[in-house]
Amino acid sequence: MSIATVDDAKKLYSGFDLCSPNTSVSMTINGPAPVMLAFFMNAAIDQECEKNPSLALRKGEGTLPNYEGGLPNGNNGLGLKLLGLSGDKALPKEEYEKTKAQALSQVRGTVQADILKEDQAQNTCIFSTEFALKMMGDVQEYFIKNNVKNFYSVSISGYHIAEAGANPITQLAFTLANGFTYVEYFLSRGMHIDDFAPNLSFFFSNGMDAEYSVIGRVARRIWAKAMKYKYNANERSQKLKYHIQTSGRSLHAQEIDFNDIRTTLQALYAIYDNCNSLHTNAYDEAITTPTEESVRRAMAIQLIINRELGTAKTENFNQGSFAIEELTDLVEAAVLAEFDRINDRGGGLGAMERMYQRNKIQEESLLYETQKSSGELPIVGVNTFLNKQGSPTILPDEVIRSTTEEKEQQIKNLQAFHERNKNKSEEALQKLKSVALNNKNIFAELMETVKYCSLGQITHALYEVGGQYRRSM
Repeated sequence: MSIATVDDAKKLYSGFDLCSPNTSVSMTINGPAPVMLAFFMNAAIDQECEKNPSLALRKGEGTLPNYEGGLPNGNNGLGLKLLGLSGDKALPKEEYEKTKAQALSQVRGTVQADILKEDQAQNTCIFSTEFALKMMGDVQEYFIKNNVKNFYSVSISGYHIAEAGANPITQLAFTLANGFTYVEYFLSRGMHIDDFAPNLSFFFSNGMDAEYSVIGRVARRIWAKAMKYKYNANERSQKLKYHIQTSGRSLHAQEIDFNDIRTTLQALYAIYDNCNSLHTNAYDEAITTPTEESVRRAMAIQLIINRELGTAKTENFNQGSFAIEELTDLVEAAVLAEFDRINDRGGGLGAMERMYQRNKIQEESLLYETQKSSGELPIVGVNTFLNKQGSPTILPDEVIRSTTEEKEQQIKNLQAFHERNKNKSEEALQKLKSVALNNKNIFAELMETVKYCSLGQITHALYEVGGQYRRSM
């Protein structure tokens, strides 16, 4: 996902009513997450402004951009009327503030924003860890103050820990440990547990190992106990919400049709374990950007399980099974043992300084690749039961990329945005830096900054006051 300006956010989300209870948007963004979230929230507010009968576009605002190309079928263009303008330029101040409050109380979605797993596994950190945590706290603080209850301020992600090579126990232990680190940090900021815990969600990977069949059960059991007995949280805060994505690492470039079989079994794990939401990978993701045909097949996996498979109509179909109950206890014990190892190293942040999580993930990744290469870990069509051609790696027929014209148009859009706001951007950036230096709420200020400044301008301004990311060595 790439959003350079508020205009780009409006284009991306035009046609979606972001404040509708039926619309929920997930953003897998980490390094610049607070900035991107501010763009998104302004797009949601401006969509709500467009529906306000008091809306009146003002003259003298300069040359405003036009939407390029036709609207997709069924798209009503919501979000494009104010393209190039913020709603506060088109509504009286009191009316705008009322509309803004209404939009923020209704907007639904998730931003990943999990900076801890970025250091441990995925590598899209851009700000120093301390500054990134500060901005995450500012986002949640802003959510509490502005009654944002339907948007998850962080999706605490184990998926990328697993994709980097961690086994299911390590994925679950590190992810929950990161979750508790955020809880402790938010509490240290003076927030009440029941004001922010419902705004936390989790994101796990489901691979082929048996432990994945109980990953949600174990996560919910550990989280609920900690919330109830350690933090005295209410019943709502005790309920862990999690999303599952089937394993990208389990997709292989040989015999890619077999990947749908793996994805189907992983989806069954997730559905039988009562995940809150599910993403099924496309079979060709091992070699290229998914095609429309492969995405439809991935969606069909979920549809067939949910609409046709009889056992999926029963909640907790495997509950009571000896194997599932025993596996749940064993996985929980293994996760708690990993918690002890993290605590011995100073907790989540202390262990990160020693690169404990990163080294453990790399060791487990090496073991997986070694066993895959030797055949000790059998993978059908990859290292065993090869076809008569030897199951060679399949090359994509086409790699989907933006055209030169599309790239050039985006550059022109950004240049026009800079030109249109050249008299306001520098003042906005200076104010943002002042807010950061004085330890005030950065996200509250970002909600104003993004009206006049691009992602690049904001990022470089924040580097000056928050520092760039440097890995501990």
